[in-house]
Amino acid sequence: MGRAHKPSAVRPGPEPDGVGGLSAGEAAGGGTQSIERAVALLLTVGRSAPEGARLSDLVRVSGLPKPTVRRVLLALVRTGLLDQDEVTRRYHVGPEAYVLGTLAGTRFGIHALALDGLARIARTSGDCAFLSVPRGAFSVCLHREEGTWPIRTHVLQAGDRHPLGIGAGGLALLAAFPDAEVERMLAANAQALESHYPGYGVEVLRAQVADARGRGYALNPGLYVAGSWGIAVPVLGPDGRPLGALSLAAIESRLSPERQAELVPLLKREAQALEAALGHRPAAEPSAAAHPHGRTIANAGP
Repeated sequence: MGRAHKPSAVRPGPEPDGVGGLSAGEAAGGGTQSIERAVALLLTVGRSAPEGARLSDLVRVSGLPKPTVRRVLLALVRTGLLDQDEVTRRYHVGPEAYVLGTLAGTRFGIHALALDGLARIARTSGDCAFLSVPRGAFSVCLHREEGTWPIRTHVLQAGDRHPLGIGAGGLALLAAFPDAEVERMLAANAQALESHYPGYGVEVLRAQVADARGRGYALNPGLYVAGSWGIAVPVLGPDGRPLGALSLAAIESRLSPERQAELVPLLKREAQALEAALGHRPAAEPSAAAHPHGRTIANAGP
């Protein structure tokens, strides 16, 4: 079976010596205990949402020495399982915990509700269909539904995370945000784009956002991996902000302008059905104008 290979997605850096942020001696003396402490602190921070948890609160609740708690928290931040707010210094659940939770939560929320639609997209088109969601300045692929066409693109897999704007799904998400947020996300990802995505850059993504809004859907003409094309539309919440994106990926010859014109309405129908299932759009409501707080690109013609 043919395949288009992908470069590596952005991943957390190498782990420091030791386990759970503890010294080598502590790790050697009780690795299981260290893991249990880290998990307990992670769960405690998660239950403190949305305000977040202070170091003093975590020391009090855990009953552990303050230096031990601090070392474990720093290790969890380094791995992306926790975030620390630079202003309040409170700890919050991090992006990698989000990825794990969304991958594990196939019975809940947008992931579960999208599965039937993704299956219909893949079955009708014969190509691979995807659900991606925004997480901060990144997009995370939650699901990949295989198509039947024998030559497939294997660029995107469930769990992959890329800066918003990379790939069709990430571009559909980015283009659906207001301009000020688009600029903030581009600035946040500028270094990652320069280091890991040579086909992209801030100016390229600005142009792609304008193109997606103009054409009514996002098109990735093989910018990430040559020969691997994609189209996508966003799934919007009641405030017009993107909750996710439905996309199709295929080899270049299968996404000609004529075929895009056939497949984009399919994506839009499934996006509207998903919005209705989520309770954000009446099931029979036709395509309408953009919401006031976000940019609707899914409702324009192909």
